[in-house]
Amino acid sequence: MVNLALLGAFIPTFLFVSITPGMCMTLAMTLGMSQGVRRTFWMMWGEMLGVALVAILAVCGVAAMMLQFPEVFQGFKVVGAAYLSYIGVQMWRAKGKLALPKADQTAQLMPRRTLFNQGFITAVSNPKGWAFHMALLPPFIDSQLTFWPQLLVLVAIILLLEFLSMLAYASGGKALGAFFQQQNKVQWLNRIAASLMFAVALWMLLG
Repeated sequence: MVNLALLGAFIPTFLFVSITPGMCMTLAMTLGMSQGVRRTFWMMWGEMLGVALVAILAVCGVAAMMLQFPEVFQGFKVVGAAYLSYIGVQMWRAKGKLALPKADQTAQLMPRRTLFNQGFITAVSNPKGWAFHMALLPPFIDSQLTFWPQLLVLVAIILLLEFLSMLAYASGGKALGAFFQQQNKVQWLNRIAASLMFAVALWMLLG
């Protein structure tokens, strides 16, 4: 079904790529702070759906066509960046559903659909992600073996690595949030999280 020699090189390569800080990992950490790890799963499902779509279409050659129409990406990027900037402002002012509550307050939860959509938009709005999968994924497909089983196995591995990486970031964010709450430094953490949101929004626009 797959070339084991290629698979042996594929896993560490994509593990390194997945664990490296990026837009989705930063978003997972920030949501882990304010929404908790279990709630952040909804963003993860959306992100993984987006990654799977990007990976499959990239290998099938659709990415080459998509990259010729930057206005498509620009639309996704503007919408995603605007939303993240709005969240950042709310967190900086310690308002809204993503703002971290004080120790004696209950956190407000974002709708699951909103979290899912944000993960999906973040994953598909990055043209570098399309170009990356188009350039890096095909070399790990053995032309002497059946195409689709190989691709599905590789995409499944990518999604597993993405999930584990986001889970690690979200767990770290939750631990960081709990520490700041215990130290009565919630305002600091809100502003740190807001700065991360602004960074992701800027990254999205300039990427």
